[in-house]
Amino acid sequence: MTDSIPPQTKKYTVEDLGPRIESFLKPLIEEAGFALTFDIAPGDSSNPEIENPEVVVKFSGGDIDLLLMNRAELLLALEHVTMEALRMPSEDHSRLSFDANDYRMLRIAELRMSANAAAEKVKHTGEPFRFNPMNSRERRAIHIALRNELELRSESAGMGGYRHVIVYPAGMASLPEPPPPPRPDRRDRPNESPRNDRRPFDASRQGRPGRRPNHR
Repeated sequence: MTDSIPPQTKKYTVEDLGPRIESFLKPLIEEAGFALTFDIAPGDSSNPEIENPEVVVKFSGGDIDLLLMNRAELLLALEHVTMEALRMPSEDHSRLSFDANDYRMLRIAELRMSANAAAEKVKHTGEPFRFNPMNSRERRAIHIALRNELELRSESAGMGGYRHVIVYPAGMASLPEPPPPPRPDRRDRPNESPRNDRRPFDASRQGRPGRRPNHR
């Protein structure tokens, strides 16, 4: 199993981290026009093997549904940009958690069900099962859910935002690393022209619009 959470000593508190979070997050939410408020509280994790945050930001308000759409894409994005703004090193990202309507707890329960379903499928077919890309916390939930399976093993594969979990029959070798997805080509975008198609710089065209160059 990979992506295990290392033991950690307490490094952040609400008293020292809270004002910094509020000074960044409150103007951001107001400027975006979201109907959201938040409380900053000490971490209280019921799943310490998966995540054990020291500080939790809990959201409420009329735009909670927007915050939790697409597997909490906006919630996780706010969490990420806040950590970047606070200059938290990547190894400390597990110490801060954003949550709303107990999304974290419900998502972990969902991931455990998905892991069990994947395990049954791998046992039945003898073929590996590849999950969609997930963040490190969600991958860890899959690994922990399957750690007592003697007929299976799980490992993480892929790079960056495409990192995911693969569940294998116990004796099967790992699959080759998948190639990264191709970067979008500007020529494939109908409303954009590729850089090579731009006109070269012409000094004679400079000046006021519509004014002809003076050749005297």
